[in-house]
Amino acid sequence: MCVCVCVCVCVPACACSCVCVSVSVCVVINVPSNFTLRAILTCWTDPSSLNKLWSGCDNSTITNSLSASQVDLWQPNSASLIRHNATVDVHVRRNNTRGLRACLQKEHIDFKVFISNLQKEIEKQTGYRSSRKRRSESQYDYEVYHSLEEIQSWMFEINRTHPHLVDMFSIGRSYEGRPLYVLQLGKRTRSYKKAVWIDCGVHAREWIGPAFCQWFVKEALHSYQHDSVMRRLINQLNFYIMPVFNVDGYIFSWTTDRFWRKTRSKNAKYHCRGVDANRNWKVKWCEEGASSHPCDDTYCGPFPESEPEVKAVAKFLRKHKKRVKAYVSIHAYAQMLLYPYSYKYATIPNFNCVESAAHNAVTALYSAYGVRYRYGPASTTLYVSSGSSMDWAYRNGIPYAFAFELRDTGYFGFLLPEALINPTCTETMRAVKTISSGLLKKCETGMYQLDRERYPYL
Repeated sequence: MCVCVCVCVCVPACACSCVCVSVSVCVVINVPSNFTLRAILTCWTDPSSLNKLWSGCDNSTITNSLSASQVDLWQPNSASLIRHNATVDVHVRRNNTRGLRACLQKEHIDFKVFISNLQKEIEKQTGYRSSRKRRSESQYDYEVYHSLEEIQSWMFEINRTHPHLVDMFSIGRSYEGRPLYVLQLGKRTRSYKKAVWIDCGVHAREWIGPAFCQWFVKEALHSYQHDSVMRRLINQLNFYIMPVFNVDGYIFSWTTDRFWRKTRSKNAKYHCRGVDANRNWKVKWCEEGASSHPCDDTYCGPFPESEPEVKAVAKFLRKHKKRVKAYVSIHAYAQMLLYPYSYKYATIPNFNCVESAAHNAVTALYSAYGVRYRYGPASTTLYVSSGSSMDWAYRNGIPYAFAFELRDTGYFGFLLPEALINPTCTETMRAVKTISSGLLKKCETGMYQLDRERYPYL
C-alpha cells in the first residue's frame, strides 16, 4: 500500500515552552503491517532544517522515492541499500507535510520520539567555542570537538614540541584551496620502516573521527616512555595520520550544515555541491552503492579521483605503497570494524590474516568498556559500496585495509556527545594498537594460500 507519511508532534521548544513542531516526510513507500518508525524531532528555527526519523521495515519495498522526497539518509546512506529487516536512519525536512501521526496510526505504524530537541544537542557541541583561546599542547582539551582551525593549530604545536618523533607536512590542497596536512609519527631510526596510514574526517559530519586521530597522537606521544607496546610501535613503525581528510566539508559542517557529508566541489550542471569522498576512488568506481547524481549523498563524482583531496591521498599512498602495510579509515557510526571487499561478495586472498587481525582488534576494544563491535567484510557486514578508499588501498597493495565505524549504533548517530569522546577513543586506541602490533609479526595464511608473485608484500 502506498501512503504519504507526515506528522505534527508536540515537543519542547528551544525556548523551554511546548510547541507543536511539524515534522516531515512526505515519502511514498510500500508499508507492510509490521513497519515500525522511531522519530527524532528538532527545534531548528531555520525552516529548511532537518529532523531525524528512524525507521525499520520488514521488507525492502521502500522505493527510490525516498531520495526524491528530500530525505537525508544516515544509515544506510542510499535508498538502494535498504535491506530486509534493516534499520534506516534518515533526516527529513520539517516543513514538507502534515499529519504523519494520523497516517501512521491509520496504517498501524508505531513510532517513538527519541530526542525532542536536536538543535540543543548540536549547540552542546558547537557553543562557546568563540571564547576559547589558543592553548599549548599540554592544555589542549581532547574531550571536546574542535574546529579545523583549532586542529591545525594543534598539529603545528605537536610538531613544534615533539621534533624527534613528529613531522608535519602537506600532501596537497583541497578544492577550496586549504592545505591537506598529515602528521608522521615515528622515531627516526632507519631509512626503511613499515608504515600505517590513518585518516579521519572523510565524511564531514562524522566529528568523532578527527577527535580520534588527535587522541591517537596524544596517547602515542604521552605513553611513549612508559608503555612498552607503544614504544615498540613508534620505534619500528611510521604512522601517517591525517586528522581531517575532508577539510572543506568539515568547515561547512561547523558553520552551515552540521550534517553535511560530502566535499564542497562545484558541479557545472547542478546547483548541488560535493562528492562522496568514499565513493570517488578508482576501484569499481560508481557501481553498486554509489550514485551518479550530483545531488545524492553517495555521488561518486564525474570521474575517479576527481576530488583534490582523494587525488592527493591516493598519490601519497601510491608513492609509499612499499612501506604502508596497513590502511585505517575512521568513520561513524555503527560500531563495526570492516575489511574488504566493499564492492562484492567475495573472500580476500589473505582472509585468515585479516580476519584474525580484526578479531583481535575488536577483542581488545571490548576489553576497555565491554562495547561490542561487529566485524567482517564490508559488503556482508554493512552493505555493498563501490569506489571506497578501503577497497582501493587493498587493491593497490596494502594488505591490511580497515574501516572503523565508531560509536554509537544510532541513539545519538552523528551527534555523539562529547562525554563519549574519551571512552570511544580509548577503546578504539586499543584496537588500532592491536592492528599495528600485528604488522610486527608474521602471519600464517592458513587455508587461503597466496600467490606470492601477486601478493609479495605479505
